[in-house]
Amino acid sequence: MTNIHLRAGLFIFSILVCVAFSSPVFAGNVIVIDADSQFAFAEHTFSKAEYRRAVAEYERFLHFFPNDDRGEKARYQIGIACFRGKQYSNAITGFNELIDRYGFSRLGIESWFMLSECHKMTNNPLQAITTLQNLIILTEDIIVADKANYKIGWCYIEMADFGRAARHFDKISTQNRSDYRIDELSEMLENEPLIKMKNPGLAGTLSILPGAGQLYCERYQDALIAFLLNTGLILAAYESFDNDMVALGAVISLVEVGFYAGNIYGAVGSAHKYNRKTTNNYIDYLKENTKIDLTAAPAEKGLILSFKINY
Repeated sequence: MTNIHLRAGLFIFSILVCVAFSSPVFAGNVIVIDADSQFAFAEHTFSKAEYRRAVAEYERFLHFFPNDDRGEKARYQIGIACFRGKQYSNAITGFNELIDRYGFSRLGIESWFMLSECHKMTNNPLQAITTLQNLIILTEDIIVADKANYKIGWCYIEMADFGRAARHFDKISTQNRSDYRIDELSEMLENEPLIKMKNPGLAGTLSILPGAGQLYCERYQDALIAFLLNTGLILAAYESFDNDMVALGAVISLVEVGFYAGNIYGAVGSAHKYNRKTTNNYIDYLKENTKIDLTAAPAEKGLILSFKINY
């Protein structure tokens, strides 16, 4: 009986030891998270510009705490993180889902603007404009509509469509025109026809005289090269025929035809390059002197617009 009791005691003791060491007191690798800690950690990774990790942490927060009041902000931050991480398709998906879920809340409205920015970054300015136009149709907030019209105007400026840009700037309400410096901007847009441009057709016509088209486009080195090269080939062909070297003259003439056509084509291209450069310089000038930086800064109530003006 003694051996039986001893074995039974050892068996019970073994069971107790196993249970004790498997209890939470000794399970050191068990991690318990709460909503505040998880959200704070997601915000921390976002602030460190670890955008891929931030997306994962915000999604973890949404998974474990789906009914938390910070769900909307978490979804917005996911979209922003994707945008800053240049994952524009994921950002578009995220902002669309936020709009569908929360409608015209504060962050819902900001999501419309971010959608537009995503389309601009994917070289789809017309879709960016359409997004903002839809927002204008659906919103009843004059501040939101004015901001959308302002951004549409700048989309058109960047597309060098200054007439449509001016029309959207004119739609901004009287109460907000001074904040957006619309009168000054409109005055500068009226000077757009005064921009010095080159006529590609005229450049090509002038190139009948080699180099004249490049000279018109203010490409003086190219003009000199075109004149000397074509003149040299023409003289060489003339000398060849004059000395009865018909075959050589024919070859040189054939080469000269190619260079002569290239001279005309190059002059037309130079005019287009000049015009693009001039237009881009004008757009840069408008940005530096009139554009206001509207930074979306989510606040507890309403929208915060950060105004940045360059002089």
